[in-house]
Amino acid sequence: QVQLVESGGGLVQAGGSLRLSCAASGPTFSRYSMGWFRQAPGQEREFVAAINLTGGRTYYADAVKGRFTISRDNVKNTVYLQMNSLKSEETAVYYCAANRDMFAISSRTTAYNYWGQGTQVTVSS
Repeated sequence: QVQLVESGGGLVQAGGSLRLSCAASGPTFSRYSMGWFRQAPGQEREFVAAINLTGGRTYYADAVKGRFTISRDNVKNTVYLQMNSLKSEETAVYYCAANRDMFAISSRTTAYNYWGQGTQVTVSS
């Protein structure tokens, strides 16, 4: 089992940047594909980005392509989400998640086995 702890959220003005981190416990982090999701109040959790176990493949939601970058450091057991040119409508709680299927990178919430507690990102207009 892996435990995930997100950090790096906060308040930023529209057009600004934030870098989220997700630290994973356990020695098997490199066996999981990882994803970032977000959930705004009253809305369903939605996919943001995913990365395979080596970091060689990534997948983004259309809404964030070209502005967000997902990466991972398997030595530090950490996955990152660099978010640039943030928009007010991207205010949400951001979650990282781990998928035991290390060969898949998925946009489906049901594909992920472990979730962090989330970190709040607030983008002011």
